[in-house]
Amino acid sequence: MPKSLYHFNPKTLSFEKVKVSFKQMAKRLLWVFASGIAFALVFVWIAFYFVDSPKVKILERENNELKTEVEYLSSRIDKMSDVLYDIEDRDDNVYRTIFEADPVPTSVRYPLLVEDTRLDSMSRSEAYNMLRDANKKADQLTVRLAAQSKSLDTLERLATRKSEMLTCIPAIRPLKNMHEISSGFGRRYHPVLKTLRAHTGVDITAPKGTPVYATADGTVSGENPGSGYGIVVVLNHGYSYQTLYAHLSKKAVRPGQKVKRGQVIGYVGSTGMASGSHLHYEVIKNGQKVNPVYYFNSDITPEEYNSILESSKKVNQALS
Repeated sequence: MPKSLYHFNPKTLSFEKVKVSFKQMAKRLLWVFASGIAFALVFVWIAFYFVDSPKVKILERENNELKTEVEYLSSRIDKMSDVLYDIEDRDDNVYRTIFEADPVPTSVRYPLLVEDTRLDSMSRSEAYNMLRDANKKADQLTVRLAAQSKSLDTLERLATRKSEMLTCIPAIRPLKNMHEISSGFGRRYHPVLKTLRAHTGVDITAPKGTPVYATADGTVSGENPGSGYGIVVVLNHGYSYQTLYAHLSKKAVRPGQKVKRGQVIGYVGSTGMASGSHLHYEVIKNGQKVNPVYYFNSDITPEEYNSILESSKKVNQALS
């Protein structure tokens, strides 16, 4: 039902009754309410974007502190990674070269790490992205450090065995005062068979009874390489090395006996298929017979080595 309102008429200088319908009243009330809402929204927008609350300021300060800490952590990891890279490089190209060990495989040092999804559900803000990167770097560095630690353990074991290994590699001449080789390694004429055939060692002439020395530490083998060698001593040195001393007049060791480099193991003779008194000497590496001349390096001068090397190259008649 319409309600009555009064307003002042300046022409008649009197109050006149005005009739306002409910619909008009509702429109006015709705306009006032909408204006209030709009004003409130403008006020909230200004307060939100231009006025920082104490809580927002605290969060901003904590976020800046977090970013600073993450940047410092990432910088430290980068420096540690650089140091570790240098250690890995020296490990592969220096230490493992000295110990004749293969480099650590790249797949061991840099494995494909499982993707870490712990931070995927967090905000993509700069701070969390930096934190995620820092965690990935830390995971990779941890794996590399573990691999490097294992490698150093291996090198430590190799170092303790290196001196033993060096004493087991043939490195001296089997006869003292030896300056030339009567017959070298390769194809030579056999003195008995009168044919050109492979000569699997070197022949060194010397008077009967001249002492023969072990060229490396080892154990006397009980194997018999064949009657053509006559009285023979075979030494097992380990590390895939063997040496053979043939045509001896007699032995000075027995099977199973351990010998040291430079120890007398027999005496020069001419037993077996030999045309004169001499020592037939062989070096076997991984089951393959190799040129013994390349292993005369510990008790010889460069001039003596060159003389022996030149005499070993002559294609002449072997003594056995």
